[in-house]
Amino acid sequence: MTGLQSPLEADQVSFSFGGATVRLSLLTVTAFAGITGLAAGVTPAFADTARPHIVVKDGKTQPTFSFKDAVREKVFVETNVDSDHDGKRDRVSVFVTRPKETNGGLKVASILEGSPYYAGTQDPPYHPADVTDYPRLAPWAVPPGPPAPVSYSRVYYDNYFVSRGYAVLAADTLGTGDSDGCPTAVGPNETDGMTSVIKWLTGKATAYDAHGKKIKANWSTGDVGMAGKSYDGTLPLAAAATGVKGLKTVVSVSGVSNWYDEYRANGGVVAPDGWEGEDLDLHAKAVLTRKNLAVCEKVIRDLEPKMDRVTGDYNRTWDERNFAKSAPHFKASVFMTSGLADWNVKPVQMSLLWNGLKKAGVARKLWIHQAAHDEPLDVRQGAWLESLNLWFAHELYGVRNDITKQPKVDLERTPGQWETHKDWPDPSARPVKLGLSPGTLGQRGHGTDTLVDDPSRKAEDLAAGQDKPDPNRLMYLSPKLTKATKLSGTAQIRLRASVDGKSPYLSALLIDYGADERVSGFAPASPPQKWCYGDSIPGDEGCRTVRKYSTAVTPFKIVTRGWTDVRNRHSISVTEPVKAGKDYTFSWPMQPYDYVFKPGHRIGLMLLATDHAYTLRYPAGTKVAVDLRGSTLTLPLTG
Repeated sequence: MTGLQSPLEADQVSFSFGGATVRLSLLTVTAFAGITGLAAGVTPAFADTARPHIVVKDGKTQPTFSFKDAVREKVFVETNVDSDHDGKRDRVSVFVTRPKETNGGLKVASILEGSPYYAGTQDPPYHPADVTDYPRLAPWAVPPGPPAPVSYSRVYYDNYFVSRGYAVLAADTLGTGDSDGCPTAVGPNETDGMTSVIKWLTGKATAYDAHGKKIKANWSTGDVGMAGKSYDGTLPLAAAATGVKGLKTVVSVSGVSNWYDEYRANGGVVAPDGWEGEDLDLHAKAVLTRKNLAVCEKVIRDLEPKMDRVTGDYNRTWDERNFAKSAPHFKASVFMTSGLADWNVKPVQMSLLWNGLKKAGVARKLWIHQAAHDEPLDVRQGAWLESLNLWFAHELYGVRNDITKQPKVDLERTPGQWETHKDWPDPSARPVKLGLSPGTLGQRGHGTDTLVDDPSRKAEDLAAGQDKPDPNRLMYLSPKLTKATKLSGTAQIRLRASVDGKSPYLSALLIDYGADERVSGFAPASPPQKWCYGDSIPGDEGCRTVRKYSTAVTPFKIVTRGWTDVRNRHSISVTEPVKAGKDYTFSWPMQPYDYVFKPGHRIGLMLLATDHAYTLRYPAGTKVAVDLRGSTLTLPLTG
C-alpha cells in the first residue's frame, strides 16, 4: 500500500496500490479491522474516511475528537437498592463527557470513575487511639452541612481519553454529591451503584435526566473500563468482584482489595499511617455530602458495632468488603499500581489481590513505584499514559498491540530507575529462616529476652539506638552483609512468648541499618512547574504540577512492619484470652515488600508491643518475655 487517496463517497475509501486505484466500502474496512484485530467501529489509521471514526496508530487510539466540543450531560442511574430507606430505589448521579460525534451515530467505549469525593468531604471526630476504658466508641455527630459545592473535575481521564475516542463518566457514590442513598465505605449498596451504571451502559438499567425523562446510552459500545485511585480505585475492584457483564477491565491505583487490612491486622485495630482513629464508619461520615444528611444517621451509626472496634475480629461486615477473595469471580482484567512508601493503603492490598488474580487466571498487570499514596501519572508521567492508552485500546476496543506481551511487572528500584519482571514477588526468592539470640539475628539462641511496653515512644526513636539496650524494645541485628540481598515478598515472624499486661499487641519491624541516600519524599517541585498531558477547557485543565522525589542520607530505614493481636493467635475471627505469664506461640506476617539491602549493611529486627503510629495505645507497662529457642524470622530473599 503506497498511498492514500481521498474518499470518493462518504461510505467509500480509495487506496493507491501498485499503481492502481482500489475503492473499499466502509463495510470492507470494518471487515479488515476485524481481521487485523480492531474492534468494530475502530478504523485503522490509514483509512481516512469521511464518517467519524476512532483512529488507531501504533496500537493506541489517537486524538481525533474535540474535547472542547464534547457532549457534557448529567444523568441519574437507578439502582436496585434503597439504602436511605425512603421507599424509592437510590439513584446515582453521573456526569458524562463524550465526543460530540456520538450524537451522530459513533459508538464509543466508556471509562467510569466512581468517587465519593467530587462534592468534597466532612471532618468528623476520630475514634480515640489511646485506650482507657472499653467499650468506648466515638459519638455519632451529624456533620454541620455540605461543604462548598465543587465542579465535576476529573483527575485526568477526560482530558486525555475523550479526544481519543472514549466516553468518560464521573459517578457520585451513594450518599455523596447529587446521588441518593447512604455511604457505607464500599458496602454492597455502593457496589450496586457502580454496577448499575455499567448496566446502563450495556442497556440493562434505566437512567433519567434532571426532569425525569428516561435516557438511553445509545452511543455506548457496551464495553466499560473502571479506573481511579484510592477509594476511586477500590470501587472498580468491588464491581469486578460481582462479575458484572460489560466491565472489561479495571485500573486500580492504590486501591483497597480488603477493607479489613486497611483498618485491622491479624485481629488488631490498626490505623492507616498518619490517620490514628480512622475507621470504616469515619470514612463513611467523612464523605456524607448528599442533601438531607440526617437520613443516613442510622445507616452509618449501625456501622460502628458491625465493624467491631473493640475486638478487631474479622466478621461479615469485613467479609462483604473483601474483594481479593472474590478474584475467581473477576471477568475483568486488572491493571494495578502500588507505592512502596504507601502506608495508608498498605502493600498487603496489592499483594492479596495480585496473588488471588494469579490463582484465578485473570489477566493482570502491575506497577510498583517508590512513592507513597501517589498517582503513577506523577511518578512516570507520559510513560503511564502510553501504557494506559495501550491497555484500554486492547481491552475496550480489541486492538492488537503488545501490552499483554510485555512483562507483567514494572518496578521502580530507585527514583526513575525501572525494572521489568515476569511476576511479583521475585520467583527466585527463597524463604530463609533466621534464629534469634541475644542481640543477634541469624543464630538460634536460648534464654529469655524481655521488654516493657511504653506506648508513648515512636518506633523511629526506638530504632535509632540499635546498639544500645533499651527496656522498651528488643533488637536483633545480622552481621554486615557481604553482598547485596534482595527481599521480595512477605516476611514471617514466629515468637514463643508470654504477655502480661493490658496491651494485646505484638509488633515487628524489619530495618535496614547502614548510612545511605534514601527517598525522603515525593512532592511538588520547587520552584513550581507544570506539565500538560491532555486537553483543557475552563475549569478542567489538562495540566498538573510536576512532582519530584527528594532524598536524604539517613543511618537506617524501617523497611516493613507487621502487627498481631495475641488474642487472635488461632484465628482473626475469634478472640481468645491469654493467661498472663504463660508461653504461647504467635505467628504473623509483615507487610509484603521489595527491597535491596546493600553490602556492608545490617538487617535488623525490632520487636515491640505498641507501634505508636499504627496500633491502639493501651496503658504502659505490658511485659513481653520472648523465648529465643522457639522464635524465628523468615525472610523471602534472593542473593
